[in-house]
Amino acid sequence: MFALPLPAGRACSGSGTVTHPTKEPWMSAPEFSPPSSTLPAATAHAGARVPAAEVRTPGAGLRQILRGPSGLGTAGLYPARHDKPPTPPMAPTPPTPPMAPTPPTPSTAPTPPTPPTSPRRPEPSAAPAEGNPIPGLYHHPVPEPDPVRVDAVSRGIKAWALEEVDLYPEDWEEEFDGFSVARYMVACHPDAPTVDHLMLAARLMVAENAVDDCYCEDHGGSPVGLGGRLLLAHTALDPLHTTREYQPRWAESLHADAPRRAYRSAMEYFLQQASPSQADRFRHDMSRLHMGYLAEAAWAQTDHVPEVWEYLAMRQFNNFRPCPTITDTVGGYELPADLHAQPAMQRVIALAGNATTIVNDLYSYTKELAAPGRHLNLPVVIAEREGADERAAYLKAVEVHNDLMRDFEAEAAALATACPVPSVLRFLRGVAVWVDGNHYWHQTNTYRYSLPDFW
Repeated sequence: MFALPLPAGRACSGSGTVTHPTKEPWMSAPEFSPPSSTLPAATAHAGARVPAAEVRTPGAGLRQILRGPSGLGTAGLYPARHDKPPTPPMAPTPPTPPMAPTPPTPSTAPTPPTPPTSPRRPEPSAAPAEGNPIPGLYHHPVPEPDPVRVDAVSRGIKAWALEEVDLYPEDWEEEFDGFSVARYMVACHPDAPTVDHLMLAARLMVAENAVDDCYCEDHGGSPVGLGGRLLLAHTALDPLHTTREYQPRWAESLHADAPRRAYRSAMEYFLQQASPSQADRFRHDMSRLHMGYLAEAAWAQTDHVPEVWEYLAMRQFNNFRPCPTITDTVGGYELPADLHAQPAMQRVIALAGNATTIVNDLYSYTKELAAPGRHLNLPVVIAEREGADERAAYLKAVEVHNDLMRDFEAEAAALATACPVPSVLRFLRGVAVWVDGNHYWHQTNTYRYSLPDFW
């Protein structure tokens, strides 16, 4: 199922697609200016959905991190230290307006100037994207990915798949090309400093998809024995520490099949750029992913359709979380481990992963219905458990996604205000851009996806 994956201020296109073309500065600004002293607008527009009491505020742990070390002998480390956050600078006093000139006659009245767009947000390209967005789905348009980078990543990832890890047989080539992983990663990581950084994400994405397809789904996957296969593949990410007698046998096993070869190689490249903390974070999120695979497999073996809330719990683990969690590594910087581990940050990341995964459920709906067997996705589970027809279940799943998106934006805006640390602001923007790029890829990948006829 990983599938290679407002009350105010909203604008509705003619097709009914909910978009929000103007994003908050923390979500897309290229520079690192701290937010204003008031909450960003994302919190305000989501206030009806997230009561003020529920928006996370920094606890003692976060305050301690922001203050830094304290105690005997540490005062000299901070010559200009303040225990309280600095007062935001006063806004400059606006100049006294000049005397108003004589108004021009109507025949010569100048056209009012167009308000300038913010230089802090890249504007979507004028050319319309391929495919149709799901009507009513809350999302943000993104610029078309840089074609030069898309071409470079496309050539690089195919060479890696064929020449380094022998990932797929010849008759899978069309499907590999149709996945469009280069366009996907360039859209999701526009701040990557080099093509090599983009390749880190592309290799891991392809490797994760190979595990999903070959172990779980399309290309010989089965729930039977899945736990053993996943465990051995996971040792390509989190290496086995054993005796000298058995170490060679394990090392040889990492070349036994395409998923393990891909995991091993992709992780080796990732470790060349990632810090130990970033690598361990990624391993943790891959463990979450594999646990989600196992839950879905167990339900398949027992022919169990979960309750909607149970399905959403499974999808919190079997989801895209490992992809946005590496946004700082791909961006060439690091969100420190203590800030990444803050509960407020963990909630933001979880909401982002959950929302992007429901996007996959919605865009892959017709593809999965056409496949053999029963595939669990959110519309199918809602129809089964809540007695809704297919159309009503699908439209309710759209609203579940929209609720998750608004909660994600509200929580992220509150965290950006509470913790205006440059790496935090950049990471939050990176996750938001990944969310947008993920939707862009699903919408535009007409090779893989088509929409149901519900509108």
